[in-house]
Amino acid sequence: MDFKILRLILGDYQVNCYIVFDEENNAVIIDPGAEANKIIKAVKEHNLNVKYIILTHAHPDHFGALDEVRREFKVKAYLSEDDSEMLANRSSQINGMLGLDTPPLKADILVNDGDLIEFRDKNFKVIATPGHTPGGICLLLDNVLFSGDTLFYGSIGRTDLPGGDYDTIIKSLHKLMELDKDTIVLPGHGSETNIEFERANNPFLK
Repeated sequence: MDFKILRLILGDYQVNCYIVFDEENNAVIIDPGAEANKIIKAVKEHNLNVKYIILTHAHPDHFGALDEVRREFKVKAYLSEDDSEMLANRSSQINGMLGLDTPPLKADILVNDGDLIEFRDKNFKVIATPGHTPGGICLLLDNVLFSGDTLFYGSIGRTDLPGGDYDTIIKSLHKLMELDKDTIVLPGHGSETNIEFERANNPFLK
């Protein structure tokens, strides 16, 4: 694996924010959920050159630091087209609760299933995995899957929030099980796992 991954555990919901960077210190930030200061500090401590940001889905615990981090590094943010409306609605609700008169958040680039997001000589492959949200995505980089809130260690993302659907996430889960058994899974919350372990042990696959 010729890239490195930093994991930051951020905010009240303990979201995993991942900073992926190569040998030349080019970096991508996945799910800047909260505590922008910690993300910015980590980037500067490692002398990284952030190229862009990717959101796995449009829940506030995954986009809470988006605007500040995006402004700091002057980069664009990717999001599934099917979650773009949710991002605008959720960010507007938060602004209202905080008494902020600011426009709703928008992603700069919208993606769909099968799209490739270039990362130097590699690509993040976008895998549509709706169910937790209508536009939830996972990102496959070589043998590493950033699974957002679709797949956790021995579990799956909840589906009782607006836009969630249990039958849909189960279909997404089976889709992920088609990946190579040695695929490392880095979820949006909790510890890492792999496809082989989940095939054998995840109760939602029984």
